[in-house]
Amino acid sequence: MKSSVLRIEQSPPLHGTVSLLGAKNAVLVIIASLILTRGKSILKNVPASDDVFNMIEVLRSLNAQAHFDKETHTLVVDTSALDKWSVSPSLMKKMRASILVMGPLLARFGRAHVAVPGGCVIGERPIDYHVKNFKKMGVIFEQQAEYLHAYASHIHPARIVLEYPSVGATENVLMAAVATPGTTEIINAALEPEVLDLIVVLRKMGAHIEIHAPAIISITGVTDFHPVEHEVVVDRLEAGALLLAAAVTNGSLTITNARSDIMDVFLAKLEEMGHVITVSAAGLTLQATADPYAVSFKTGPYPGFPTDLQAPMMAAQCLAQGVSIVEETVFENRLLHVRELQKMGAQIKVEYTKATITGVDDLYGTAVIATDIRASCALALAGLVAHGVTTMTGLHHWTRGYDGLEKKLKAVGARMELMSDDMFNPLIAPYTAEYPIQK
Repeated sequence: MKSSVLRIEQSPPLHGTVSLLGAKNAVLVIIASLILTRGKSILKNVPASDDVFNMIEVLRSLNAQAHFDKETHTLVVDTSALDKWSVSPSLMKKMRASILVMGPLLARFGRAHVAVPGGCVIGERPIDYHVKNFKKMGVIFEQQAEYLHAYASHIHPARIVLEYPSVGATENVLMAAVATPGTTEIINAALEPEVLDLIVVLRKMGAHIEIHAPAIISITGVTDFHPVEHEVVVDRLEAGALLLAAAVTNGSLTITNARSDIMDVFLAKLEEMGHVITVSAAGLTLQATADPYAVSFKTGPYPGFPTDLQAPMMAAQCLAQGVSIVEETVFENRLLHVRELQKMGAQIKVEYTKATITGVDDLYGTAVIATDIRASCALALAGLVAHGVTTMTGLHHWTRGYDGLEKKLKAVGARMELMSDDMFNPLIAPYTAEYPIQK
């Protein structure tokens, strides 16, 4: 029975202790990187999200064997029989991260047949960042129907200068370069924690990679890669969602395995709002203030404010005292959640990629639609403090990005439930009538 609605009621302050799973943005590229190896690798702390299942299916389509234990969050992948380099458009279009198989396929086979990937509609995220830099390494591209054919008789090292520190382009070039004889440099590389976790994995495989200031990755190619065992870095974005849930409900939450060192700017903004952040042997704790102040922020590459926490943080600003200005500099379409928050009574004005939020006293439950993974999180957070009932559709985004986040929130006091169409009894109209949207 496929869940199709997340039903959220106004909840009491959240209190308790939770732990994090591995980062979706790290595990997807790490799974792709296993194409480089021949043998059985073991990944631990793997979230059971739909995007992870999709990436597993991509590897299986290439004749890799994979077994995922959802209870222990352990993924075992055997690439000994992996002998294909073509991924069907139907698999590619399920998520944008599927383009990350191009680099390791080129490294292993000298060719890759892929389609333009799908996923969240949050911006162009052009794959020409990937294509034009692979061309510098001698790769030839041809477009045929839905397929993009990439091949090279000889991939050569190059000095790759990224005009923007794209995470995907950095990762893709990196995975091709580790098997390219000679030294490749990536200038203005993305150095997100998830990229660094990939580098840890590649080094375990036998790759020679060095990182230099200010943002340069130097790769000396090798010819042999062995299987690995690795525990995926914890998800700082899941941590952000949980901390914000405690913040908006005026609660207190401890995350036992969160890494504060990879969340500095985000945590600083929470403190600026008046929330108390404590790091101790017990973990990372947020004690919410009852009267949060509005704060402004601008998204940017790591170590700046993460674009993936922009929407959830905006939800917190809707009820804060004062006016906040949020500027999105990474993805031009990542303000689609604004219209849904406005339906709940949020006072937000948008001009291009900048949003101005004036805090209100109350939000009101209604029917909302998630347009991407992080928008789904923002709407769920708003639902926790909205009067009445909020029902969110577009649940494929929620399940693509999170493994049972609603269960973790329920365990600390949230009133929310995943429901299927035949279970759902609409409760929207009474609350819409009782709590009209503020003008």
